[in-house]
Amino acid sequence: MQIAVISDIHGNCFAFDKALEDIRRQGIEQIVCLGDAIQGGAQPAETVERLREVGCPIVMGNADAWLLSGVETSPQEQATEQQLAVRAWSLAQLSVNDRAFIQQFQPTIEIALEAGQKLLCFHGSPHSFDDIILPNTPEDTLNRLLGGFDATLLTGGHTHTQQLRHLEHASYFNPGSIGLAYIWQILGEKFEVAARAEYAIVTSEAENMGITFRRVPFDLEKLTNIIRASGRPFAEQTISMYQQHT
Repeated sequence: MQIAVISDIHGNCFAFDKALEDIRRQGIEQIVCLGDAIQGGAQPAETVERLREVGCPIVMGNADAWLLSGVETSPQEQATEQQLAVRAWSLAQLSVNDRAFIQQFQPTIEIALEAGQKLLCFHGSPHSFDDIILPNTPEDTLNRLLGGFDATLLTGGHTHTQQLRHLEHASYFNPGSIGLAYIWQILGEKFEVAARAEYAIVTSEAENMGITFRRVPFDLEKLTNIIRASGRPFAEQTISMYQQHT
């Protein structure tokens, strides 16, 4: 069996569609989404519609919860005026049914793999969608956040970076971001996002398991036109983040 693991679409349905094309070309029918699907991008309603069509299980991300409630749960983050304006605009694009759809996202999702193995899906960690796991997160922190769960494979999003880490009796991976793939090498100098949709494929065959990371480039000019035509506040600032990066 194969499962496409996607995360952090952030209202970028154009990038989501490119990833779906790549997933379907490979004949993969099962998809799971790790959250932060709607808030931030120029296509919140379109993204909800596409997720309805796909019909995959979806984890509740911190940005999804904040979109609905307006309550910031992370002590490390404080919403800016720009983020508040984008949230208000995003909510205005969504119907009552759209909001009810988002409300149904789950804290965690467990998927049965072959040979009795399990895939545990979440956003930040199984404990909280605000928890942060990076490639340089210390081993003791990693074990505190991910240890003790009855799963062979654990997967989370939130940090928009493809990575694979190994625990004592399990492995953890982040599939990257569909809509906001961070260019981590230069984050200290200037915040930039690559014009590509990132996701991962889990392959489970008897007791054997594999993880494949995918990067699907998309047309930055087309996305730019979508953002400008959407009416989303601060459109030019958003466009300036994206780079045609391999």
